[in-house]
Amino acid sequence: MSGNEERADLEDQQAGGKKMEILLELNLKQKLATRMCIILSGTVIFAAFCWDNALASLALGAVVALLLRSPKYVFALLMTASRDFMAFQRFVALNLYLLNTDRRGLTVARWFQKQARANPKKSCFVMDDRKMSFAEALELSQKVAGYFRDRGLQNGDCVALFMETRLEYPCIWLGLSQLGVITALINSNLRGDSLLHSIKVANAKALIVSSELVDGLQSLGDKDEIRGLPIYQFTDDESKNPSGHDLLPKAVDLTLALKTQQKWELPHTASSKEVQSKLLYVYTSGTTGLPKAAVITNLRFIFMAAGSFYMLKLSSDDVVYNPLPLYHTAGGIVGVGNAILNGSTVVLRKKFSAKNFWLDCSRYNCSVAQYIGELCRYLLATPYTPEQQRHNLRLMYGNGLRPQIWSQFVRRFGIPHIGEIYGATEGNSNLINITNRVGAIGFVPVYGSRVYPVQVLRCDELTGELLKNPQGYCIRCKPGEAGLLVGKVDARRAVSAFHGYADKGASEQKLLRNVFTQGDVFFNSGDMVVCDILGYFYFKDRTGDTFRWRGENVATQEVEAIITNCVGFEDCVVYGVQIPHVEGKAGMAAIVDPNRKVDMGYLSVVLRGSLPPYARPLFIRLMDEIPRTATFKLKKRELAQEGYDLKILTDPIYYLNRDGIYRPLSQEQYEALRSGRAGL
Repeated sequence: MSGNEERADLEDQQAGGKKMEILLELNLKQKLATRMCIILSGTVIFAAFCWDNALASLALGAVVALLLRSPKYVFALLMTASRDFMAFQRFVALNLYLLNTDRRGLTVARWFQKQARANPKKSCFVMDDRKMSFAEALELSQKVAGYFRDRGLQNGDCVALFMETRLEYPCIWLGLSQLGVITALINSNLRGDSLLHSIKVANAKALIVSSELVDGLQSLGDKDEIRGLPIYQFTDDESKNPSGHDLLPKAVDLTLALKTQQKWELPHTASSKEVQSKLLYVYTSGTTGLPKAAVITNLRFIFMAAGSFYMLKLSSDDVVYNPLPLYHTAGGIVGVGNAILNGSTVVLRKKFSAKNFWLDCSRYNCSVAQYIGELCRYLLATPYTPEQQRHNLRLMYGNGLRPQIWSQFVRRFGIPHIGEIYGATEGNSNLINITNRVGAIGFVPVYGSRVYPVQVLRCDELTGELLKNPQGYCIRCKPGEAGLLVGKVDARRAVSAFHGYADKGASEQKLLRNVFTQGDVFFNSGDMVVCDILGYFYFKDRTGDTFRWRGENVATQEVEAIITNCVGFEDCVVYGVQIPHVEGKAGMAAIVDPNRKVDMGYLSVVLRGSLPPYARPLFIRLMDEIPRTATFKLKKRELAQEGYDLKILTDPIYYLNRDGIYRPLSQEQYEALRSGRAGL
């Protein structure tokens, strides 16, 4: 073979190799392009539901697809494809339901009427040994509507409902809603000024009170705000008035009046405006002051209740165990909504009981149960019994299950699926975890991070103050960066609307304007979160709870979780306290320990091995009880104000000594701290 022939043969081999490389590369690109097309198509449809302009979303999706040359993003897309496809299907079904509701003007009352007529004999609400069918619940609500219509109440008026959990509770506000009357759901634990404030801020035209809460109402005396306010007392043979009086002076026996009341039915024609009207006032928990009345419209109620139903794939055949109070969002909307909107049976309990939780689930053959984070810890703190796994639950859902106890909770009680939901009563920053991802409060698809109305903004972790770019606009956080969670406000869509509070001034304080462009508006959740590269969100802390010590930021939730696990799941709160002549705030933990059983030596070892020096609390306070809200949220503000002052506190206070051991705070050490001689 000549030299020319050898060169030609070599060139042919090289050309063949290059062709093979090109074919392999084209094949790989084709597969990647196919995936990108699927993702891009999903983006467009997803955007049609979430963004103002579908064409703008299409362009945005195309830009995102072009920018996906980063291996990290490609990896994230491939890892989350099945998750996102499942979420996409459910999200579309939810939005079609909401669209149908909006266009047909189907209010909460009209949805309930449809369910009651379709399943008249089915159990709607169950509590103890009592059951109420859908037909009975509808009839009671229609009698309530007829009675208060005869009393002159009309669209836009407000009635305050002060009642403990009972079967009739949802029926009362459902009946009032048929007239367009707003019901203010008053926390049944309130007394004194807080109770008076809640009635006053709602501008209530009447008050419905159950017999077991008469004493709470009488504690207000003859205040101007309630003098002359019509009072309707709900009584029955099972509730005994602790005061011994059968009926409040000048009160109307509502139970007796409803027995002879004629039903009033909704008009057959519905207005599309009805679904946008106010339905309820639900009060915030009041951890930072007096409760605020959040506005819940019909569409907002439907979105919250149907959102969890569709995204977690509940069924009308489910029996849902709801041990939460009905005056709050979790129990009174998300829980009760399963029956009202979707025809499920909801089992109620007057007051949560860790001892009876699993027994109730078994007794009523529940398939789904609700939780809030603190309740999960209380359940873990109970002694083990075989009955704790003799249930038929396929799903538990709620909010606030801490990552540190998540896996332990699932293993111990045999829960197949956890649905963690993130959202505030008044907020629009809604997320949901439908994949059992431990610790995650929800996710947004990687390709939808700029489309879905939830964003994470860079801010000062101590103050919550937003950081701006040179143009004066906010900066989005990158994966792994902690930031402030916000939600874009769009009044036209249930998923992103913000209806605020009854107090307009309080509503404006929750809004951020000109965030990314002039004129845009976002809701400030007040929560610090972290988003990972797969689009999962993780709660970090409340803005204002994080404090700075030794030049480092301390996230209170992490410290609380470690201490709680160490002391047998007892209540614990961590907060910062000021020390004279020292910069920042030192950590202080308050632990519920009425019998003083906490082993301080063991706790010292655990904290030393689990936390960096700056995050270890300098003080520990043992208490008989920590003040809390009715929804089990622990109050920190009062504890932080009391600090470690030995002059006013009678609880044991422990101080972290230089050898890393907690010992009782001596008077000499206290004086040294106050005078700046403690060497901090």
